[in-house]
Amino acid sequence: MPRPSRDEEFSAFVRARRMELLRSASLLTAGDVHLAEDLVQTALARLYVAWPKVRRSGSEGAYVWRIIVNAHIDETRRASRRRERTMPAVPDVMAPDVRPGVYGADVRAALAALPAGMRAAVVLRHWLDLSVEQTAELLNCSEGTVKSQTAKGAARLRQLLGASRASQEPGASQEDSASQEDSASQEDSASQGPSASLERSYP
Repeated sequence: MPRPSRDEEFSAFVRARRMELLRSASLLTAGDVHLAEDLVQTALARLYVAWPKVRRSGSEGAYVWRIIVNAHIDETRRASRRRERTMPAVPDVMAPDVRPGVYGADVRAALAALPAGMRAAVVLRHWLDLSVEQTAELLNCSEGTVKSQTAKGAARLRQLLGASRASQEPGASQEDSASQEDSASQEDSASQGPSASLERSYP
């Protein structure tokens, strides 16, 4: 039986991984789906060029994510890209969570409040479940930086998502909201971290 051609192998990879890459990249861009699509398309185009070498090493996933992360951080640093993005519009394909508690739009808004590098560390560690070592390699930084950025980002997300939960309680007073924010933050910190909220953002 003849071995699959380069194009057949690459096409199979794209069919299997493209939607997963788009979902994860959309968290990285805090809900900017158009930017996420651009990043994934750029990564896949570069992967195709390097396919024989990357395929032999078995590092297709890591290669794609390195391009996506680097391209996103570069994009946020460009002086020409200064458009305001406080709350990106979410298209129908990115359906919000309909369960009680934190909604997908709230998670994306909270992620948007984090600096790009910190957001990348949180997404890679808590959404993609990469190790500290793998994350450091992708972000081209030390493992200590990954731990610090992830801890700070997770704490900030818990604070923002706790406030969001409190504000969604019907008839809650300002004092109740502050109390609920405190309680939610402590509960999350002790039990589950931000990964559960990220997982609830997308099916």
